Amino acid sequence: MLGQQVLVLNQNIKRESGRKVQVGNITAAKAIADVIRTCLGPRAMMKMLLDPTGGIVMTNDGNAILREIQVQHPAAKSMIEISRTQDEEVGDGTTSVIILAGEMLSAAEQFLEQQMHPTVIIGAYRQALDDMLETLTEISTPLDPADRPRMLQIIHSAINTKALSRWSELACSIALDAVMTVTQDRHGRREIDIKNYAKVEKVPGGIMEDSRVLSGVMVNKDVTHSKMKRLIKNPRIILLDCSLEYKKGESQTDIEISKEEDFSRILQMEEDYIQQICEDVIRLKPDVVFTEKGISDLAQHYLVKANITAIRRIRKTDCNRIARACGARIVSRTDELQEEDVGTGAGLFEVKKIGDEYFTFVTECKDPKACTILLRGASKEILAEVERNLQDAMQVCRNVLLEPRLLPGGGAAEMAVSKRLMERSCALKGIEQWPYRAVAQALEVIPRTLIQNCGASIIRVLTSLRAKHAQDDGLNWGVEGETGTLVDTSVAGIFDPLAVKVQTYKTAVETAILLLRIDDIISGHKKDKGQQTGGDE
Repeated sequence: MLGQQVLVLNQNIKRESGRKVQVGNITAAKAIADVIRTCLGPRAMMKMLLDPTGGIVMTNDGNAILREIQVQHPAAKSMIEISRTQDEEVGDGTTSVIILAGEMLSAAEQFLEQQMHPTVIIGAYRQALDDMLETLTEISTPLDPADRPRMLQIIHSAINTKALSRWSELACSIALDAVMTVTQDRHGRREIDIKNYAKVEKVPGGIMEDSRVLSGVMVNKDVTHSKMKRLIKNPRIILLDCSLEYKKGESQTDIEISKEEDFSRILQMEEDYIQQICEDVIRLKPDVVFTEKGISDLAQHYLVKANITAIRRIRKTDCNRIARACGARIVSRTDELQEEDVGTGAGLFEVKKIGDEYFTFVTECKDPKACTILLRGASKEILAEVERNLQDAMQVCRNVLLEPRLLPGGGAAEMAVSKRLMERSCALKGIEQWPYRAVAQALEVIPRTLIQNCGASIIRVLTSLRAKHAQDDGLNWGVEGETGTLVDTSVAGIFDPLAVKVQTYKTAVETAILLLRIDDIISGHKKDKGQQTGGDE
């Protein structure tokens, strides 16, 4: 009886524990890091991905690649998650964070083989992270956000690793202008809402040089009536959140009438209602009316008679952008319209045909706090990649405006932090100093990968870089991503925002710690209902 096996877990449940799980997690993390290792730096290779619907994605953006990859291993899934987190938080460094996290876990593997307890490794990693962040703040330099050439230099460093690098001057100025437009200082704090107020409109056709930032908003709509004006200077704009048509019942509505006159009276009431709401609008003498809902034919007739241009069914987000650009206020009821609700900040309203579609432009705004970036290009795939790159550039610009501190780029910051950690590891006692030192060596993966992607000699260049950083004034020496040679980054103008680096280090080390903590994976397989009832169809 004593030796009898007792089954606690269900038969269908698969369980792995101990060293096997930790090695499996590290291998999965290294596999994910290897997928996008070639996507770092100006000489980055691109990946072509086929999504399940048959569409093609061509990109070298770490987050965009990992988003499309289907993985099964839970550790690999959490690695993909950190790339998404990095993208949402700071918008850049998605490739670096994966490579760094993979290297941190790889460094821990040898200590696990030597039977060192994961808690000891985690303690050393935590200590190293605190020292890394402290060192980053020490070596960072302040920046004046009003210094336009320097700001363009920083955005150029971010764009240089992307497909947009051919048009980097144009892209840098577009990103900076767009972010500066949507920046607002309210109640002592700075708000930069790129997602809602800096819209990227992709219009296939033309050439990339035609792309620009509009001093206003563009929407993919045409006027509702052919007789309405398509070009208005200094327009008075009204924004409505209600329909200019008779209210219909939510569900099926029945009306019983006993006399024939009642039917004509009902029709008359509908017409009177529409006439009334149109008169409410006409009373303020606007030139353009935008509504998020519909406009009936009768309402169009009244508006054309009053020489008013109307555009219907625009998106809520577009309506908010127009409101920010021209100073109008969105109104939900026509009888509550007042003079201060009218937007007079726009200098020009026009409807243009680009390709085979009509676009409405509200431009030449006096102080627009919203803008549209018009992108032109050869194909949809190229435009999608350019949009991704531009979003990264705008995020970098936003990070610098919110926290105006810079670090040397091209792997210089990593080498400087690595050197500082190596010095501090000597002061640690006990076995913790070995994992602590391994973190310092793991940081060298960034300059090493940059050199590798250029096709230069890794050992020779990395040894020279270590020698430069061993000197007292070698802080700014990094790798020139195009050629794989050493360069003084402060002279070459290669910089990284502090916010991006801090987030990268935090995320990479925290993920390594999280995956090292796992010593058991239990996966329960439930049968699908479809499999139980019938076989393969």
